[in-house]
Amino acid sequence: MTQLQQARQNSITEEMKHVAKVEDVDPEYVRARIAEGKIIIPANHKRKATKVCGIGTGLKTKINANIGTSADYADVANELEKLRMAEEAGADAVMDLSTGGDLRSIRKKIIESTFLTVGSVPIYEAAVKAVQNKRSIVDMTAGDMLEAIRLHCEDGIDFITVHCGATKGVLKHLKEGKRVCGVVSRGGTFLVEWMIHNNRENPLYEEYDEILAIASEYDVTLSLGDALRPGALADAFDRAQVYELNVLAELAQKALDAGVQVMVEGPGHVPLNQVTAQVQLQKELCKGVPFYVLGPIVTDIAPGYDHITSAIGGAIAAAAGADFLCYVTPTEHLSLPRPADVRSGVMAARIAAHAADIAKGVKSAWEWDKKMSQFRRKRDWQGQFNTCIDPLVARDIREKGRPQNDEVCSMCAEYCVFKLSDKE
Repeated sequence: MTQLQQARQNSITEEMKHVAKVEDVDPEYVRARIAEGKIIIPANHKRKATKVCGIGTGLKTKINANIGTSADYADVANELEKLRMAEEAGADAVMDLSTGGDLRSIRKKIIESTFLTVGSVPIYEAAVKAVQNKRSIVDMTAGDMLEAIRLHCEDGIDFITVHCGATKGVLKHLKEGKRVCGVVSRGGTFLVEWMIHNNRENPLYEEYDEILAIASEYDVTLSLGDALRPGALADAFDRAQVYELNVLAELAQKALDAGVQVMVEGPGHVPLNQVTAQVQLQKELCKGVPFYVLGPIVTDIAPGYDHITSAIGGAIAAAAGADFLCYVTPTEHLSLPRPADVRSGVMAARIAAHAADIAKGVKSAWEWDKKMSQFRRKRDWQGQFNTCIDPLVARDIREKGRPQNDEVCSMCAEYCVFKLSDKE
């Protein structure tokens, strides 16, 4: 049975107990919210060593890091180094978005090499196989797509993104609109082009019952992908995006009715003044199921700094109720990230998540900040290093700018406000 089915039978699983312990909440709270669909624990039955994490209402905001090969860079060793960076930086989950090399071998290697929750996007593999078989992406069949979904579940993936909400009804609004960047979701683009070429409905929408059956068999969490997420601020909150969100809300309810754990994905590029409204709308329409957001990126003009633009949006989104932040690295829109970029992206997202948890009133977040402030007041440098979110960077900066007097920092030196106060 799935975690959701067991929760509805008033059964508290070992995974629920683990999440409750980590989050410092009552196990019954976790069970009850899972039963309502407001908390998920992505944990495929096929995986035994997963360090499970809970995502949803009343829990700390979680962070996902995307890794994966491309056609230009298909070195699995490099992806495993990124995985190590994501783990060390404190990510809660990783997604394998590989499109180059032996995709199944890469996926299996990532799964067996990590204790983190692992997600994927099966439509990528279906599309790549179509091209490798000297066909076009638009020649994929519903069977190809379902086969990829089952394969990913069989290999032990904990959650999968499926773009089931990109229906022909959505295309109507897309055609009527005047988007600057059109469709920027890769999986969404595959399906939109497929529907236009074949003049047929989205197979993932038509075969949704079969997808639910596969997900239920393995207790794989569905992440309902936002194929029409805006890729530019000018495209945010248009009719196509909102129409798709309504479809996703219906599909989320259908998943819950089938006993399948589900979350909904969100934008994208969003102006600062829209972030809270978009999160609140999703939560209202989808009846509180966990919300997984990419960023949101709040300005389009900062390539090379999109880990910052996304952290700004992510903090606001999570404070408004988003539960799961997908990191964005400095290389977004520019290139495949390097291991160091993965680390930067995770750290930026973690800071955003923590700031949001303070706003949400998460007790442990407040306690962490208070502990840090106490060490700062005491000028206890070792205590600060042991407590701060990134000890490696903090130590390095301290060492490079070390003052003559180790009691203070080189910013204020002998005029340190804490040192002067201690003399009174």
